[in-house]
Amino acid sequence: MPILRKRKFILLSLLIVILFAALAIYFSDRAISKSAEGKLFTETQSIPYNKVGLLLGTAKYLQSGYLNYYYQFRIEAASALMKSGKIKYLVISGDNSREDYNEPETMRQDLIKLGIDSNLIYLDYAGFRTFDSIVRLREIFGQSSVTIISQPFHNERAIFIAKKENIAAIGFNARDIEGKPGMRVQLREKLARVKVFVDYLIQQKPKFLGPSIQIP
Repeated sequence: MPILRKRKFILLSLLIVILFAALAIYFSDRAISKSAEGKLFTETQSIPYNKVGLLLGTAKYLQSGYLNYYYQFRIEAASALMKSGKIKYLVISGDNSREDYNEPETMRQDLIKLGIDSNLIYLDYAGFRTFDSIVRLREIFGQSSVTIISQPFHNERAIFIAKKENIAAIGFNARDIEGKPGMRVQLREKLARVKVFVDYLIQQKPKFLGPSIQIP
């Protein structure tokens, strides 16, 4: 193949890949946002009651050592929801893949400091991804309805997955982050939304399941 034709072929192939990626991002983003319409709440007064809430984990501190405000705002939202009586029990699902890193336990301790009864909190140590957290909520904790607690963009994706898993889910929105940190997270979210469709295409399973945990 002559050099000029080879370059044209490479350029055309690259353009096709970019176009396909852009379409995948657009349609996955649109489908996930649409699935959450009418299911997101920002005020405790207006949100319906659910027996169980699901708090999605994240690190308390950034790599820089500064407090992660996504974490802080989720803790505040979970506390407000519990104290308002709009959920009775709380499942905290996060990453505990190392002995020195335990998202669920860290969140539990901070909620206890805010006055939340530890007897009403259940920990899911294998919520490595949002997908895992939602599937495990049904398979391990036996729940078919839930109030998910995270930032709005995260709640949308979690609600989409919950619907796929036959869980009736609504979202209670924690305060979001604006500026450059928020923009970086939003960019990652676009890719995460594409990954949701890939997960179902390849019939992905959670990393771990395990024995059932009964919530009264």
